Amino acid sequence: MTYPNVQDTVSLIKELVSIPSPSGNTNKVISFVEDYLNKLNVETKRNRKGGLIATIRGKDTENHRMLTAHVDTLGAIVKEIKPSGRLKLDLIGGFRYNSIEGEYCEIETSAGDIYSGTILMHQTSVHVYKNAGKYERNQDNMEVRIDEKVHSADEVRSLGIEVGDFVSFDPRVQVLPSGYIKSRHLDDKASVGILLQLIKQVVTEKLQLPYTTQFLISNNEEIGYGGNSNITPETVEYLAVDMGAMGDGQATDEYTVSICVKDASGPYHYELRKNLVSLAKENKIGFKLDIYPYYGSDASAAIRSGNDIVHGLVGPGIDSSHAFERTHISSIEETTKLLYHYVQSKMVD
Repeated sequence: MTYPNVQDTVSLIKELVSIPSPSGNTNKVISFVEDYLNKLNVETKRNRKGGLIATIRGKDTENHRMLTAHVDTLGAIVKEIKPSGRLKLDLIGGFRYNSIEGEYCEIETSAGDIYSGTILMHQTSVHVYKNAGKYERNQDNMEVRIDEKVHSADEVRSLGIEVGDFVSFDPRVQVLPSGYIKSRHLDDKASVGILLQLIKQVVTEKLQLPYTTQFLISNNEEIGYGGNSNITPETVEYLAVDMGAMGDGQATDEYTVSICVKDASGPYHYELRKNLVSLAKENKIGFKLDIYPYYGSDASAAIRSGNDIVHGLVGPGIDSSHAFERTHISSIEETTKLLYHYVQSKMVD
């Protein structure tokens, strides 16, 4: 038995997080994934939302599996060009302004031009603003300082920057000798990298999967509807691969695969969960069962859309989700192992 090479997976994750892809502007990263799969001669198609579906034919073509991970990330959009030449933002996805204070960013115009900037409090300088540390981190007080000689709204517009332009955050990705990977957007590009490497392993080893298996690389998960469509009537099991959230009271860690029991949408399918646990135990895979109280996935979106499926959720443990994220190569490896055995296993009864 040969598992996908975890170092190759980490290198792929590093590439993925470095491609800006806030929800609503994901064509570049979808094209990257599409090219990766096309080189493997994997059948792919795009849905109308811009996501990508890869299909591997299995022994049973009447009962399908679908696995999904999302390439869209948190980001922002230009809400207003201020008279000062700075930009007011509107956030894309569920996070707080304090988590992006001081972050480098890119503004992409509708013409495709890229400008750099920094996200700052308006009242940043302690030499000017006596109570700089007391102001609320919110839309009114935070702004983008553009790295161009602009001092008015007209000068900003002369660059081609306009309301509605997308703003992406510098991932600041680092892969450390200790095995830690820290970067923005590990949610959920870590899982995308895992799935792509899994597909590569299935193809190169010429594994005969027991069921036709589709892999949805979704592109609207952060805004709630990435995985709610394009599910074939033959699909029985639908497994979202997304980060495990860490914090007080959570079991998830950075070294094992997290198997979600319940999130804000309710419990995940009990029999599928038990099957995943059984596979982990049989193959000596480190895992944690957990509940994510303020969380939703592509699998829960699929259920809410009325699909008659068995749904589950697993993924690597990610510290400080929707902010300064970190995981460990061990969690990538354990998640990979579980998925490798899952796609070759029997469906739940």
